[in-house]
Amino acid sequence: MRAAIINQYGDSNELEVVDIAVPVIKADEVLVENVATSINPIDYKARQGLLQARFQWQFPVVLGWDVAGKIVAVGDDVDNFHVGDAVFARPDIDLLGKNGSYAEYTAVKADKLALKPENISFETAAAVPLAGLTALQMLRQLQVKAGQKVLIQAGAGGVGIYAIQLAKKIGAYVATTASQRNRDFVERLGADQVIDYHLNNIVDVLSDYDAVFDMVGDIDNGIAILKRGGHFVTVSAKLTEKQKQTAGKTVTEGWLDTNGKDLAILADAMADGTLDVVLDSVYPLTTRGIRSAHERSETHHARGKIVVQVKVTEKEEK
Repeated sequence: MRAAIINQYGDSNELEVVDIAVPVIKADEVLVENVATSINPIDYKARQGLLQARFQWQFPVVLGWDVAGKIVAVGDDVDNFHVGDAVFARPDIDLLGKNGSYAEYTAVKADKLALKPENISFETAAAVPLAGLTALQMLRQLQVKAGQKVLIQAGAGGVGIYAIQLAKKIGAYVATTASQRNRDFVERLGADQVIDYHLNNIVDVLSDYDAVFDMVGDIDNGIAILKRGGHFVTVSAKLTEKQKQTAGKTVTEGWLDTNGKDLAILADAMADGTLDVVLDSVYPLTTRGIRSAHERSETHHARGKIVVQVKVTEKEEK
């Protein structure tokens, strides 16, 4: 099968599409023939070698953690999914680095899968798992409720676009940070207040917030705008012990717990139109395409999700 691999850590030029073996599934897994995958910031960080302390991968490494496609084989212990099902998922991270989603086939544990809504394309579905699950679960960790005020940093980014919509779905008042060029964009997503981070520091504009979802590493300022009893979570930085022990405030780091049940919640929201998926750009699974996709992600200027179309010669299947 075709897959994008790296043979060493480095810049985007380390990515190369080659032929490798199709994964062999275990009893609790299915084999998904991918139609599309997507790019997340963790992808280029992994490519650069910034995750070596967490994952001791063996080269060649296949990156990627978003799957959308059709099941072509099921393990002996799988009875709730079947060959031919259209699915999407954020698979478990392979400890060896061999089973990424930048490939024509990916093995996925059945409990990580959700059925793709019929009215949603594979490209759209591929843009959801990692970013959408992160947004959903971090808002849950923040205990966001109707009527509360929440700051979502980087609202125009891959996670931010979902976090804004999901927070508004709960009934919260949402402030977000974005550049001036993205103001109208995040307001259309539902943001009630937009802070241009080029012009203003959040502590000069906001105060007495119930929750802060940090994706930019602005830790101290985010903690400072919380009211007593407020909650702060970051997915982009390591907290110091002093920050974690801030008096009267809950300050934590967040990490995705991938599972099919939460993904099904997002699937329902997509299907009924209450969760809009925004695609920044689509690239083919070629050496040039995957390198360009990573380079686009590294600009930090993507508005929405960057998608890689794996089946580049076929029409979109619904």
